[in-house]
Amino acid sequence: MKLNMGIIDRIVRVLVAVGIGVLYWQGIITGTLGIVLLVLGGVFVLTSLVGFCPLYLPLKLSTKGD
Repeated sequence: MKLNMGIIDRIVRVLVAVGIGVLYWQGIITGTLGIVLLVLGGVFVLTSLVGFCPLYLPLKLSTKGD
């Protein structure tokens, strides 16, 4: 697995995930949409931690910069 995410991409994903978590915790997003967004936030955190985004592979994208 080759890393394909740069530091800015990783930071933005974590910040978005934290924002989703805060909105859910405050009750601003609820129900099915809230759960879907929480899962998305979890995926953002996971991909940020490992530095690899599977969606980037078929799109041949990389924000890593060599």
